[in-house]
Amino acid sequence: MTIVVFLVSLLGSMAIGVPVAFALIFCGIALMTYGGIFDTQIVSQRMISGADTFTLLAIPFFLLAGEIMNAGGLSRRIVEFAIACVGHIRGGLGIVAIVAAVIMASISGSAAADTAALASILIPMMRDAGYNVPRAAGLMAAGGVIAPVIPPSIAYIIFGVAANVSITQLFIGGIVPGLMMAMSLVLTWLFLAKKESVAVLPRQPMAVKLKATGRAGWALFMPVIVLGGIRFGIFTPTEAAVVAAVYALFVGMFIYRELKFRDLYGVFLTAAKTTSVVMFLVAAALVSAWLITSANIPAEIGGMIQPLVDRPKLLLAVIMVLVLVVGTALDLAPTILILTPVLMPIIRQAGIDPVYFGVLFVMNNCIGLLTPPVGIVLNVVSGVARIPLGQVIVGVWPFLLAQTVVMFLLVMFPELVLVPLAWLR
Repeated sequence: MTIVVFLVSLLGSMAIGVPVAFALIFCGIALMTYGGIFDTQIVSQRMISGADTFTLLAIPFFLLAGEIMNAGGLSRRIVEFAIACVGHIRGGLGIVAIVAAVIMASISGSAAADTAALASILIPMMRDAGYNVPRAAGLMAAGGVIAPVIPPSIAYIIFGVAANVSITQLFIGGIVPGLMMAMSLVLTWLFLAKKESVAVLPRQPMAVKLKATGRAGWALFMPVIVLGGIRFGIFTPTEAAVVAAVYALFVGMFIYRELKFRDLYGVFLTAAKTTSVVMFLVAAALVSAWLITSANIPAEIGGMIQPLVDRPKLLLAVIMVLVLVVGTALDLAPTILILTPVLMPIIRQAGIDPVYFGVLFVMNNCIGLLTPPVGIVLNVVSGVARIPLGQVIVGVWPFLLAQTVVMFLLVMFPELVLVPLAWLR
């Protein structure tokens, strides 16, 4: 009966249009009422204690770093560098989008921000070169969702806090899966590009490549500082977020000089608005998470799927299918915050490495950003590129399929995550 109360209160409130954060609070109140422990102080105390976590400070600073990167010219120089290096390949602008997406992912970790930056720069170029615009938009969207998989990632921070898993280990574990997602896009794009008749950019001489590398050098050095500092224990993920924001601010204002003092208010305001939404969602989710644990819901669900606990791969495959379905209706952060407290006890009982699960879980939720009807990233591309959403959905499906295949390969062969993770540790 507890599970019924949980599902009806949460899904019912969202079905009538209640925002996810308030639906989570209502779900917590419903569980408290059913358990006979209703107290308004519990809600406020859990929300405050949930948000009052040093680790969560990384979220506003990584979001700020992404906003500064886009406003300060770092994103544009990364794209110019990719064009100089691989733009001459047939279908080269698509490869440029993927390479730029990987580089930008290792800086900001925000799917929506990276997608918007890439689409605004590359879609007009691809349209002029004769590319299939809906397919190009689909590629931008699929490239953008790599951002939360490759570190640094806001999604890993949220999952790490909710699941009590090392964020540093999640960052390290996400490197290889993120690169595999990118490679799947490259192979899919090259296969599709054979059928298109498009203008091919001329091969750039070495002097032009060196000039583009020099112009983008400061931007390209940022992932080295952030990931290298985390890997070698120089600073924590939270401190790395501060370093990233300060570095992007310094480069944008004093090296590239595209970010002016008058622009700072808008940049900080945008980052603050996004941060407030995410942090309120986290705080609300931790209320329901505490009550989910108190109501023993994970144990009840664990009893239902007990036959699968002894077959970890099958259990994980079933969970991945479930998350794919949920991802069609919920955004990344709400899905992580709602399902993590329910699934983690089952994952630990089955003996599945929590870092490995966290990487797959976040990857699955990122793929959900490409699935209608919600599809946040699809809406971003549609708005930036001024393409009907239906056309973007048609264009994205080959890349969505490719990334889903990669995810289930990681389910079947955990060593693809665990071996590099053990080596990088």
